[in-house]
Amino acid sequence: MSMQAALFGDAPIPYETERIAHRIFPDGNLVMQIRDHFGMLYHNQQFLHLFSRVGHPALAPARLALVTVLQFVEGLSDRQAAEAVQDRISWKYALGLSLDDPGFHFSALSTFRQRLMDGEAEDILFETVLDHLRTAGLLTAGGRQRTDSTHVVAAVRSLNRLERVSETLRHALNVVAQEAPAWLRTQVPIGWYERYGQPIESFRLPKTDAARMTLATTIGTDGLTLLAWVTASTCPAGVADLPSIQTLRQVWADHFATDEGIVEWRAVSDLPPTAEQIVSPHDVDARWSTKRDIEWIGYKVHFTETCDDTTPHLLTNVETTVATTPDDNMLEPIHAQLAARDLLPREHLVDKGYTNAHALLTSQTEHGVTVVGPVAADPSWQAHAGAGFAKGDFQVDWAAERVTCPQGHQSAKWVTAPGDDPIVHVAFARSTCKVCPVRSKCTTSAVEPRQLTLQGEALESVLRRQRVYQQTVEFQEQYRTRAGIEGTHSQAIQRCDLRHARYRGLSKTRLQHLVIAVAINLVRAVAWLAELPLARTRTSAFAALHFSGA
Repeated sequence: MSMQAALFGDAPIPYETERIAHRIFPDGNLVMQIRDHFGMLYHNQQFLHLFSRVGHPALAPARLALVTVLQFVEGLSDRQAAEAVQDRISWKYALGLSLDDPGFHFSALSTFRQRLMDGEAEDILFETVLDHLRTAGLLTAGGRQRTDSTHVVAAVRSLNRLERVSETLRHALNVVAQEAPAWLRTQVPIGWYERYGQPIESFRLPKTDAARMTLATTIGTDGLTLLAWVTASTCPAGVADLPSIQTLRQVWADHFATDEGIVEWRAVSDLPPTAEQIVSPHDVDARWSTKRDIEWIGYKVHFTETCDDTTPHLLTNVETTVATTPDDNMLEPIHAQLAARDLLPREHLVDKGYTNAHALLTSQTEHGVTVVGPVAADPSWQAHAGAGFAKGDFQVDWAAERVTCPQGHQSAKWVTAPGDDPIVHVAFARSTCKVCPVRSKCTTSAVEPRQLTLQGEALESVLRRQRVYQQTVEFQEQYRTRAGIEGTHSQAIQRCDLRHARYRGLSKTRLQHLVIAVAINLVRAVAWLAELPLARTRTSAFAALHFSGA
């Protein structure tokens, strides 16, 4: 398809569409107000590089982009969004279509999304709306922003190990059957059709451990057989390089070992780390993870939004990661993206998951951003007991490379381990600690002296200062605003189904989250311009009795 003659372009709202829409909605509705305040949002020229200059004319990408946004504003599927273009006057108004416009087939939306990802242009949807909000005076740099993550469940079912390897092999066979059906028919034994013709589900698996082990070995042998077939000279070109075959290779390397030609099912202790394991052949980016009492397979999304009282709370950055990526890895990428958009905050409110000493220090020194959030407490038993001598009770003289304990004794050993972030190992003399009258408050070792591990002068200074500050009333008052980000997650979950990935794969899921952010921003901007007050946390009638003093 080409952009040489779009079926519809950036035309203004037809007179009859505008007249009827305002007759039905004199004050407009949300979709109409988005068009009134921000126009079509996008222009066809922004997407020219995604289309060929020859071939059949394409649907105008500016309209497809707007439909993509509106479907998340209203939480619609592709089919429902295409039907809304056909039969809803407010959507025709927003899109600038005549009342008798027939619309388009819903598959055009998935094709458009694929073009965005193939051209690495998915950020256009988010960045363009940020520019509109900036132009409208609703979004500026500086001020305060807050960030938090939430889990996103992948669009795949949970599989145990036996189901996983079976489904991986079945998926590979299905893909190869589409690519080279005649060749595959001559290779597979008749028993494979019964074994892999349908998904193996837990209730159909053997009940005894011995029978399950036998089945695992059979599946492992079959998988190695298929891998041998696709690397043989008789195999059609390209089959060995199919993504499903690459996935099969990795899953087999994770779960099976071969000893003198005999396939062995790996013990759980021999499996790779969870972060490296493919949990479903249908979404190789999804990962199993756990956070407190929540377990899920999928991804994480990090939303960053403004939180000043004088402007609407708008999302300024979206980061989508696999589920196993720690939150404290994300501050630097977030600040880099905000800096590129000229939207860095003065203060950045985050929870304990994001705050390590390195993040606190580099945020201030490299970006001029003050990170506001609690840091983890000293993990030592002394600090937890509240009765011993924790690291903070020792005085460190960095220039002299010496540490003084609470009893006034000086360290005997100072060793700096090399690296980008050097670690200092400190130990006191055994003879000094052995006769110390308060030794039990310092170490539980019967022989060894007290030892400390320091992160470096700048990092230790940041940690100590923050641990003291976060105990103050001033910090609690400053930090309380961070809790509002939970409302953003709730709004995105209820309006746009943030909790569930619509698509499979990290890149497609990231696109979903970017469009959700666009939808939330537009809803909030329209509400702000209409001077609608922010929703307040509801208080139950029973709880209100306490506050009323009754």
